[in-house]
Amino acid sequence: MAMWVLHYLLVTFLITITYGIDAASAGIARHYTFHIQLKNITRLCKTKTIVAVNGKFPGPKVTAREGDNLQIKVVNHVSNNISIHWHGIRQLRSGWADGPSYVTQCPIQTGQSYVYNFTIIGQRGTLWWHAHIQWMRATVYGPLIILPKLHQPYPFPKPYKQVPIIFGEWFNADPQAVVQQALQTGAGPNASDAHTFNGLPGPLYNCSTKETYKLVVKPGKTYLLQLINAALDDELFFIIANHTLTVVEADASYVKPFQTNIVLLGPGQTTNVLLKTKPIYPNATFYMLARPYFTGQGTIDNTTVAGILKYHHKPTSNHFNSSKNLPVIKPSLPPINSTSYAANFTKMFRSLANSRFPANVPKIVDKKFFFTVGLGTNPCPKNQTCQGPTNTTKFAAAINNVSFILPNTTSLLQSYFSGMSKKVFTTNFPSTPVFPFNYTGVPPNNTMVSRGTKVVVLKYNTTVELVLQGTSILGIETHPIHLHGYNFYVVGQGFGNFDPTRDPKQYNLADPVERNTINVPSGGWVAIRFLADNPGVWFMHCHIEIHLSWGLTMAWVVLDGDLPNQKLPPPPSDFPKC
Repeated sequence: MAMWVLHYLLVTFLITITYGIDAASAGIARHYTFHIQLKNITRLCKTKTIVAVNGKFPGPKVTAREGDNLQIKVVNHVSNNISIHWHGIRQLRSGWADGPSYVTQCPIQTGQSYVYNFTIIGQRGTLWWHAHIQWMRATVYGPLIILPKLHQPYPFPKPYKQVPIIFGEWFNADPQAVVQQALQTGAGPNASDAHTFNGLPGPLYNCSTKETYKLVVKPGKTYLLQLINAALDDELFFIIANHTLTVVEADASYVKPFQTNIVLLGPGQTTNVLLKTKPIYPNATFYMLARPYFTGQGTIDNTTVAGILKYHHKPTSNHFNSSKNLPVIKPSLPPINSTSYAANFTKMFRSLANSRFPANVPKIVDKKFFFTVGLGTNPCPKNQTCQGPTNTTKFAAAINNVSFILPNTTSLLQSYFSGMSKKVFTTNFPSTPVFPFNYTGVPPNNTMVSRGTKVVVLKYNTTVELVLQGTSILGIETHPIHLHGYNFYVVGQGFGNFDPTRDPKQYNLADPVERNTINVPSGGWVAIRFLADNPGVWFMHCHIEIHLSWGLTMAWVVLDGDLPNQKLPPPPSDFPKC
């Protein structure tokens, strides 16, 4: 065969192979439609009407691969305004699709629709989606599962099956009425009536035995449990009786595997664990339990949700129908205020930090910030008696003593992009507390917060270090802080007041965990670092819903870079109007 023919065939072969690789890595477009509808549902012997997606509670699972483009059309058929947040998605140059109402968009009004269009870049694992307006996410939520690119293996044993388990809270009352009453009276909100696994409260609640989540497994198999805490206000411990779990991922970032009997998730967090079932049929069933971790002073739902782990057994003449009479093994959970367990568990998380999944933690920091996060008070309106800490005050919450006020006639991103931001927000959010105090010691006498719509402006590609310091004002408790549009590295954490001289010397810059939501320890602090490489306006807030309602939030404005691929494009044509 002539040399030129061999050369032609070789080049053609290489082009074909390269094209196949590029096509596989580029991803595909996946289309979903979410119909926001009312649904009648019965829990705890009470029937009520809830807002749901496509008639499902929890909502439908969204599945994609790394590199895929998602186009999710949300059609609003209810009287409530709605918006959907894709929790943990980086939204690189697609901030218009992030979802928080009055931050990146106006909400979708009755009879209107909007297509959330975004591409998944450099992410794989378990995330979730939820409503992001008022307390609508109490029933409007579901899993968002990102599979690795085709032919890309997991950095852990391939599971036999993947199973999403979403923790939730159930209110017999309308959650919107619960928060409105709290905001009007200044009191803490009424607690939920139950916790749920995949929308089901389970046998430990009144009249709920038939509404129990059951996970049926086979002996000798490895299951990937995709744990999602969608509860409004509660951090939750999770355990399966007589089984050890191996943690392999947090917030859609792989971690160095470690074993544990109990998993702790703050609201908004996700954790993937491997469950290796027993090699032979165990002649027992096992409770899966979840119960809150809480150190604050308010009233919470301290009840326990139970599900059943059941082993599949081929019926035989000797074992026919025997599963109904098997003993149920019940595990023990830590005390509700077990801060020591929470701290030890959190310290176990480490990034893989290898060549395939590096930890690109910023080593040099351009901007440092120190934010206090905690509760406070607002004055009671004249001629009204309130039910806050005193009868003349209402509960509030703040970052650096600024309680955030959302606009209601436009969104922060719209006003920024259109050059009209001066009418909507100011750029003087304090980088450190205006009035320093002993943050975790005896609280100051004056607990009043200031109120405003203030943001921090960052130049493109700024490296940021942020210390989040909990306070003791109106009680010491944890705060799960979620940053939209970014992952960050958790480089340090501790109890008491952060020491800027001593504590940075102990930072982990080698393999810190990468997350999108981190618990500020009860009576302590956490330090995070990130690279501001995503232009737009990005919300950062406590994921305890009542704290968000009270104003424990702020926003970062990340400016465009110089290059075309470093700029935020214009909004889509169907962008919702206020």
